[in-house]
Amino acid sequence: VVAHSQTRPPMALSWGELAEAVARCRAGLVRLGVTHGDCVVAYAPNVPETTVAFLAAASLGAIWSSCAPEFGTKSVVDRFAQVEPKVLFAIDGYRYGTKDIDRRGEVAAIQAGLPTLEHTVHIPYLYAGAPTIGAGANGGAANGDWQTLLAEQGPLDFEMVPFDHPLYVLYSSGTTGLPKAIVHGHGSMTLEHQKSLRLHHDLTEGDRFCWFTTTGWMMWNFLMSGLLVGSSIVLFDGDPGWPDLGTLWRLAADTDIDVLGVSASFIMACRKAGVVPPEHHLRSVGSTASPLPPDGFRWVHDVVGADVQTASISGGTDVCSGFVGASPLLPVRAGEISGRMLGCAVEAFDPDGTPCPPGVQGELVITRPMPSMPVAFWNDDDGSKLRNAYFADYPGVWRHGDWVTFEDDGACVISGRSDATLNRGGVRLGTSDFYAVVEGLPEVVDSLVVHLERDDTDDVMGELLLFVALTPDTELDDDLRKRIAGALRSELSPRHVPDAAHAVPVIPRTLSGKKLEVPVKRILNGAKADDVASRSSLSDADSLTWFEEFAATR
Repeated sequence: VVAHSQTRPPMALSWGELAEAVARCRAGLVRLGVTHGDCVVAYAPNVPETTVAFLAAASLGAIWSSCAPEFGTKSVVDRFAQVEPKVLFAIDGYRYGTKDIDRRGEVAAIQAGLPTLEHTVHIPYLYAGAPTIGAGANGGAANGDWQTLLAEQGPLDFEMVPFDHPLYVLYSSGTTGLPKAIVHGHGSMTLEHQKSLRLHHDLTEGDRFCWFTTTGWMMWNFLMSGLLVGSSIVLFDGDPGWPDLGTLWRLAADTDIDVLGVSASFIMACRKAGVVPPEHHLRSVGSTASPLPPDGFRWVHDVVGADVQTASISGGTDVCSGFVGASPLLPVRAGEISGRMLGCAVEAFDPDGTPCPPGVQGELVITRPMPSMPVAFWNDDDGSKLRNAYFADYPGVWRHGDWVTFEDDGACVISGRSDATLNRGGVRLGTSDFYAVVEGLPEVVDSLVVHLERDDTDDVMGELLLFVALTPDTELDDDLRKRIAGALRSELSPRHVPDAAHAVPVIPRTLSGKKLEVPVKRILNGAKADDVASRSSLSDADSLTWFEEFAATR
């Protein structure tokens, strides 16, 4: 485990040191009374202590769940209270770029909001006592709870559990109501991640694997599984844009990373900023969270390296993996995902449940079980919530909520969320196409597009509205509006030209980076912001205020 952080100096754990730390943490959890089936949660960043705590909990047959420390109190309690944890791991604060962020008040409030909590293990991170990984050998505050927990050596044993025994609980974005608590099992995650990492990402012993992620995103769990295939995992905690967008690329070069994973928006931001990575031996750059536009593929090829594979994948928290993705055996074509993941019966369905022929867009569905479908939703004893979430539209077939178009050879294009579809005059328009064009303009930092139907008129085209966040000191004047419209018309079609474009302070996103297309649409149709989204689940709690005020003036 190789760890870089903007809060403390770099750290590393050898395989032997990792095993000893896990054994010590396991012994400490046993002393706290943790046993098979108990829940252990963490309000902690992507650092070695979190990795050690997760592995120790798993070895006991305990159930793990984590939230990143940038989550607000309500967001954390909404998640953790559902799983009734016995033990909480928590940090005191962290540094993001140059800003110190104290989290001691949030930790106290989280403790107060979890009535089942029996113990809190404090990990010194921002304040006196850091750094620390092991039981005193690497420093740390004498009164640090982490040090006390790891004070005694114990055996590194492993509780035998059934195949579907819960390993960890992940959460949906929670933009409306409580986040769904999605339970994933030991056997399913072991199989799925072995397959994905060893076969699709070609990871093996001696490789170094890094995915930029926080502990509140499924990609953290995916990163932890790099250990399953014998790879070293490289952890990063901090602002990937500080002091500039070259930070992760320098990390890759400095730590000899073989496979680096980031988000599609990060790749596009690097392209727009003109980032030139240092010399490296990267083999693959993974991309997820949203569709990667063709220009993102070209940037990786032209700037990162012509021999570097662009591994675009698409999946979800629901399966903690991908449905479609890359392979070392398949070609890479700009703007396309190379093919179906092994063991994933992915199809495109029309509204009647008929498979779409190649080249025709349809709903992304899974027609046969894949290894990592959820074991259950928490507190859904009869399975009704899970069935309603995935199987209500096509009985016996999983509907994921994305638009997909397959090519003859199995490659595909994801066109955005099907519940955010723009339907102009009966023609479906994918939102990702808009964003690729609009955000390709140098003045546009981020964008969001919604379509409002006009049910009370004969206008079948409805109203297409585009919202853009611009670079500092840029105005959305007539010239920029004309260039946006011209780009959409020439690169997509006249139907893609919005009826109006508006500049906004920030595009609303969830803490995991998803754009809030449907909540914004509901606000523009008259709903209240607090009724369509939980502000504690947003990266900017005030990001919906502008839309609510805008709707009131229409």
